[in-house]
Amino acid sequence: MTAEPDGPEDRLRRFATIWSRAVFPATSTSLTRVEFEERLLPLARRLSEALRARDFDADAGQEVGAALVDAHCTDPDALSHALHCVDAYLVLYCGENGPQEDLRARSSRLQHAMAAGYAQALRERTLAEQEAIAQAALNAQGAVAQALHESEARFRAVFEGAAIGIAISDLEGTILQVNGALLRMFGGSEHTVRERNARDWTHPDDAPQVCRLYEELVRGEREHYHTEKAFYRPDGTVLWTNLTVSLLRDADGHPRFQLALMEDTTERRLLNLRLRYEATHDALTGLPNRTLFFERLEKALSAGDGQRFGLCYLDLDGFKTINDSLGHAAGDRLLVEVADRLQSCATAPGEMVARLGGDEFVALTTGPETQREVDDLADRIMNALVTPVRIEGRELLVRGSIGIVEGPAGERGPAEVLRSADITMYRAKSAGGNRYEVADAEADARAITRHGLTTALPMALDRSEFFIEYQPLVHLEDGTVRGAEALVRWLHPQHGVLGPDRFIPLAERTGLIVPLGRWVLEQSVRQAREWQERHRDKLGAGPLRVNVNLSPCQLTHPGLVQDTVDILERAGLEPDTLCLEVTESALIGADDEVLKPLRRLAEMGVDIALDDFGTGYSNLANLRRLPVSVLKLDRSFTQGMQQFPADPVDLRIVEGIVSLAHSLDLTVTVEGVETGAQAEQLRILGCDTAQGWYYARPGPPERLHDLALVDATG
Repeated sequence: MTAEPDGPEDRLRRFATIWSRAVFPATSTSLTRVEFEERLLPLARRLSEALRARDFDADAGQEVGAALVDAHCTDPDALSHALHCVDAYLVLYCGENGPQEDLRARSSRLQHAMAAGYAQALRERTLAEQEAIAQAALNAQGAVAQALHESEARFRAVFEGAAIGIAISDLEGTILQVNGALLRMFGGSEHTVRERNARDWTHPDDAPQVCRLYEELVRGEREHYHTEKAFYRPDGTVLWTNLTVSLLRDADGHPRFQLALMEDTTERRLLNLRLRYEATHDALTGLPNRTLFFERLEKALSAGDGQRFGLCYLDLDGFKTINDSLGHAAGDRLLVEVADRLQSCATAPGEMVARLGGDEFVALTTGPETQREVDDLADRIMNALVTPVRIEGRELLVRGSIGIVEGPAGERGPAEVLRSADITMYRAKSAGGNRYEVADAEADARAITRHGLTTALPMALDRSEFFIEYQPLVHLEDGTVRGAEALVRWLHPQHGVLGPDRFIPLAERTGLIVPLGRWVLEQSVRQAREWQERHRDKLGAGPLRVNVNLSPCQLTHPGLVQDTVDILERAGLEPDTLCLEVTESALIGADDEVLKPLRRLAEMGVDIALDDFGTGYSNLANLRRLPVSVLKLDRSFTQGMQQFPADPVDLRIVEGIVSLAHSLDLTVTVEGVETGAQAEQLRILGCDTAQGWYYARPGPPERLHDLALVDATG
């Protein structure tokens, strides 16, 4: 028969056994070790439940810490052994294959809570013992001769059995008596402690008021004082204590002795220091983390007059590529190497380096002359990154972009400074990277405005803040209006009317361009239907067409064809009344998968226009494979025709494009026509239609209908 695998209760029992074996030698209990293990079992269960609970409960750790004191685990080593056992075995036996990083973090917090609960319970027990000791001392002083022996016996029992250190000295500070707990704290024999003078036990970390409190107590001006104090042990190590010193008076009320009560807090202090370090330093690189950096930055920004600060915000260029190609382990090794190099760059007083997270680092310098120092710091950082990093036999080039913010203290808060540095860093990255830029208030304002527009975009469509203006498309041969291009606008509550160049790139980055583009198409097709009905009813002329722009994101959206078909059918509009404009750059190098939706639309009768033609590579041979029926020449071709005579080079280029387009059965539309001379020259060159301010600026749909009527009746 094979043994059944250990269940949760078996693993819990095993953890309790290990715990009892670790702590039992440091307890003062009459229980056997097995009995002591049974007492620890419910505490182990409590920790296990807290470790795996959905919501973290610090009370569980505090209750377990207090229970250890109740179990007489008051020896100085008991807490250390208990915390070590929980740290090493709680996740191992009670984690049940959960996410190890989260369980380790929760285990650390449970240890902290245990230490806090242990300290609180021990403090309460200490206070109770202090009260008993003080009462016994007073009773010993004031008791009548017949009860002297009895009270002395009680005092001696408390004195020797107390878990805290106790010392009695005269008013000059000479130690007269000490108990065993105090001797164990100092790790020496009684003769090394007795006859010494308390005034000799000074320490560099003593609070400034300790001497003053001591003198006031000796003079009888105060009855007791409490402070945290460090002592040197005979072996040179440091003992940290919570020290309470009380004044003992004789029967006549005159000061006679001093009574010192010491609670050993060394382990708790070391634990707190360790937890503080872990909370303020990056686990991978050892650098200060975001928390500690913000503390230092806030302190630097609140410095007095004449003080300044300089901040370098560094982001590595191409770090994601290294992670994706070589793995996260290699990426971590690279970050450690970069951290070491950065640390060597910030060694002057007032300088520090921190890791904010990922591949983002910051370097801070403070003082009265940071205008020059921060530039020097940025240069040192850039130079430190020049040497390649060798990882797994490969030499990796490390490059970074830095945003610099410098200024006087007291004018900005930490969040504002870091935001400006972040914006400036991305400005350096967008300029090609491997460089640094200095913060500029106007550039920051533009970036903040862009961010505000980005966050407002999703709700703007729901609040109907978008509207469409139409610019007519005019047939050059007879001057008639053949249709219009739909141009979306945003009526922003704060910024007023915004053109597409202000928000379309933001919509493309956020993915909102798909629903926004669908809305524009739907509104434009509906408007074309209204034009058609009004135009036919009054004049019997052909329908006015509508041109709608498509972004690269819309081209790859799987619902493009179906959405277009549904919108046309709901409006009752024929496909040949719609023209979809796609920029030349969006189709450069496009494969058949990208072109497939456009081919399906073209087969249905929808015209496809190649917009901004001439701004890209203008691969004319590529036109044969594109499902386009219209070429829209970029407005740059018309600029050379504003002067007379027109630029002959531009004329020959346009003439060649028109000739080629017509040979491929493509019509040619020209943008940016602003003068009659341009329009006439384009007509002579054979262009089919044109649009621009010469004919009309973009406007409401009613205006286009009026223009069409004028052309038809003129």
